[in-house]
Parts: sequence; structure tokens; C-alpha cells
Amino acid sequence: MIRSLKSKGKGAIILPHGVLFRGNAEAEIRKNIIRKGFIKGIIGLPANLFYGTGIPACIIVLDKENADSRRGIFMLDASRGFVKDGNKNRLREQDVHKIVDVFNKQTEVPKYARMVSVEEIERNEYNLNIPRYIDSQEAEDIQDIKAHLLGDIPNRDIEDLENYWKVYPSLKNVLFAESPRAGYSKLKIPQEEIKHVIFSHPEFTSYTQEIDVVFENWKEKHAPILKSLAVGAKPKEIIHNLSEAILTSFADKNLIDQYDIYQHIRTYWMETMQDDVYLIVVDGWKAELTLVKGKKDEWDSDLVPKQLVINRYFAEEQKAIKQLETDRDVITRQMEELEEEHGGEDGLLEEAKTDKGKVTKALIQKRVKEIKNDADASEEMKVLEGYLKLIEKEADANKKIKDAQTALDKKVIAGYKALTEDEVKTLVVDDKWMAAISQDVKTELERISQRLTQRIKELAERYAATLPELNTKVEGLEAEVGKHLEKMGFVWK
Repeated sequence: MIRSLKSKGKGAIILPHGVLFRGNAEAEIRKNIIRKGFIKGIIGLPANLFYGTGIPACIIVLDKENADSRRGIFMLDASRGFVKDGNKNRLREQDVHKIVDVFNKQTEVPKYARMVSVEEIERNEYNLNIPRYIDSQEAEDIQDIKAHLLGDIPNRDIEDLENYWKVYPSLKNVLFAESPRAGYSKLKIPQEEIKHVIFSHPEFTSYTQEIDVVFENWKEKHAPILKSLAVGAKPKEIIHNLSEAILTSFADKNLIDQYDIYQHIRTYWMETMQDDVYLIVVDGWKAELTLVKGKKDEWDSDLVPKQLVINRYFAEEQKAIKQLETDRDVITRQMEELEEEHGGEDGLLEEAKTDKGKVTKALIQKRVKEIKNDADASEEMKVLEGYLKLIEKEADANKKIKDAQTALDKKVIAGYKALTEDEVKTLVVDDKWMAAISQDVKTELERISQRLTQRIKELAERYAATLPELNTKVEGLEAEVGKHLEKMGFVWK
């Protein structure tokens, strides 16, 4: 089925990819439409988007306005921008936004979009198949035979990382040195130090700080706006303004993709922030702070999770509990070590085990009574008493943890009841929303940097062993095998 959208001489048709691109009967019609300039653009979409068909679809944008002066068709290949959603593919919000931005601005993007002249289309016999004009495939990772034979890394592979060298111009010279062979370079540092050298380089640190400043500027402007939310505000306008602003903030930054950042905030909106904002615009900031239903001594909230209150107001108490848990875990590991050493068959803890192999306090005490007058069982007695003391220490540690947690819970309940509206705003906007979005930005930056690290490691490992080195190693191993065979009475020729 063909769906079309039309308004004042403009329209868009969504149809299976290739329907208007072939067939002799339609050739003249297609030629006339192209020559008259009625087609403003063609947008190729991913496969498997629509139910009932798995083939790719495309959007043909028809526009009679200024058709006489149109000398080309803007083609956009968006077939690689999607996410799997069950057994179908789905366009993410970042994919839709990028398509609209690039098409409306008629921006030429390598491997994504370009203006194709009518003359070029004529040379292709008026075929409008997008792959004829845009090669969106990833460049093949070519293996260099000479590098495999003689070592070193091809400069071609290093230059393919040009986007990184634009941001870290001196880092390349820290990592690589010129090889005596033209067209190749040597890795200057051990492979295991690649990540440390990259992540500790001043230009990497400077770029990270630059991205932090961009985010902080966006946060500084929009946090007060979020804190001013009131009953009756419009959530859709809120997320639109937030996401458009962050998209603009990262627009001129190298390496980090503004649309990836945009997607992070849209995803967080769908998963968490949207529900929070709707609660606020319907009932206000404090309406949802109530006792948990059916629990007298627990106070929690979807808008202000208990952990946020603990992190801001009771961090020392939480730290003390963590230390108690660490101390308890040390005792638990000591018990496990005793079980590993003495818990096997005929081990000194064997008689203190249940049928399921668990050492219990009751069985230890029973066994102690049985052997307390047996002089030959002194070693077993020592192990049993040591394990018993550990059980008692663990129980005491668990009690301290429970008491500390109970005391903290009471403080949290009191803290919830005493929260002012301004404090709730700080917890929600600064500690919850902004902290989550900030972490997403850091995660994106980490992902980009890890990609550089992994690529350099991959290249270093790929060409690390040269053919002569491998031959020498094989000859050495062959000689060793020959010696062993000779000792066994065999001769290897």
C-alpha cells in the first residue's frame, strides 16, 4: 500500500524501495517527473520497519514549488539508523531527528546524504535506486600482507582514525613512530599500556573537561527551569525544549555525536523522567511523598527514591554500614577458607556437616562435646573452636548491620517528613535527573575513547608477529618435538 501526505503542492509518498525505479512502462513518466523537478528528495529507510513487509521502504518527497529551478534530487540513505525492537526494526528518535535536520537543511553528509544532479541521474538511465548514488557501507578492513610479513602498522589504518587525531593531535606522535619502511609506523609503547597512555594524555583530559563544560552550561541554564515546574505545565514542551537545547549544545563538538546525546536524554525521559514530570504537573512536588502502602515504618517514593535522601543527608551512616558489611565479609571469607581446607572427605570439619554438606553451629557444638576428652582430637578441636568463633563473630556482625540499618531507616523516615519543597526540587532535579543525564554523557565519552583504544590494540596485535618470527618459533617447537620423539625411539624427518 502507498501512503501519501500532501499539502499545498507538497507531499511525501512512502512505498517499497524500488517501486518507481524500474519498469519500461513507467520509464517516460519517471523521466518527465525527474526533468520537471517535481521530486525534491528521496529518503531510504531501514528494512523490516513495517508489518507485512520486510523489505526496505523509502520516502519520495514531491514538491511543485520552485520545481522549474530544481536541478537535482536530494538523496538520503537512512537505512543503517535503527534499533531492533522484537522481530521488527524501529527508528529511534535520534534517527528521525537526524533525517529531518539533514533533509530540511539539505546538508551533504558522507555516506549518508548528497544532492544528486539530474545529469547524473540521466547517466544512470533515470534509475533512482539510492545505492547507485550513496555508498553507505562501512569501509572494508583491509589486511596488509606486507605488514603481516615484515611487521609494523600501515599508515593507512592510522590515518583512518583522523577524527581522533583532530581532537588529540599530539597523541598520535606519542603512540606511533615512523618506520624505516615508507607507509608504515611502529607502536612506540607496549600494548598493555595503550589505554593508560590514551586516558592520561593531556589532550584527552582537556577534551573530557571541554565536554563537561558543555554539559554544565546546559545544566546551569535548564536546572532552574525544571525547578520552576508547576501544576499545569506541559510535559511535551518541557522535553522538547530540553532535548533540542542539548542537541544544539553538542552540535559543534568533534568525536561525540550530538544525536547520540539527544537519544540518551529522550530515552531517560521515556524510562523515568516522563513519569516524574507528570506527577509534578498534576499533584505538585511533594504530593507523592507518602508512607509505603501497608508498611508503617517505611517511607519511599518513586519521585524521590530513598537512596537519594540517604546519599545527600545520611552518607556517613551509609558509609558506616558499608564498612560493617565489609568487616562481615572478611569473616565470611575466613569461614570459607576453613571449609575449603578442612571440609573435604575425612577433613576435620566433616563431622560438623549436614547431609547437604553445610557446616552448622549446632553440629560443631555437638562434635566438641564428643571429643572434648579425646587427647588425639586436639587438632580437630582447634579447627572446630576456631570455626565456632567465626560463626559467633559473623552473627554479631550481622546484628550490628541490622541495628545500623534500622537506625538509618528511622532517620530516613524523619528526613522524608521534614523535606521542604526546595529540598525535593534539589533531590529530583540535581541528584536524580541531571546526575543520570550526566552519567549518560560520560558513558558516551567513555565508549568513544574505548573504541580508539580497541582499534589501536587490534592493529598492534594484528601485525605483532612477523613471518620470520613465526618461522623461527615453529622451527624451535619442531626441534623440541623432535628431541622428545627421539627419546621415545622415533625419528622425525
